[in-house]
Amino acid sequence: MAETKTDTAAPEGKGTKDERTAAKLAKRIGAFAKEHGGAEAQLAYMGERGTRIVLVGQDGAWGDLVATSNVVAEAAVAKAGVTVHEEFDGEFAARVKTGPYEWSRMAGIQVGGPKNG
Repeated sequence: MAETKTDTAAPEGKGTKDERTAAKLAKRIGAFAKEHGGAEAQLAYMGERGTRIVLVGQDGAWGDLVATSNVVAEAAVAKAGVTVHEEFDGEFAARVKTGPYEWSRMAGIQVGGPKNG
């Protein structure tokens, strides 16, 4: 059987598609970190959908991005220079600040709050 090789190389100086995607994500991670006094991350594999990059700012703000793969997510956080946690628990999770919006959305799933979706 013949081997099939996929060429993901881009034009000279542009990098592969994964490299370009990681660079774009790193730029967004950096912007989040700058806006929130720094940031740390945790990567959550989502199967075929990719990997979620959960960000927690030093001020307690949080957000997330989705990378097309774990390789892209790892490259993005490395390029952005943020600390990556293995798990979303303990002191790291305790730093997340939630407000009335988040609580009402979480409650909406179970106790008659606003519906999600």
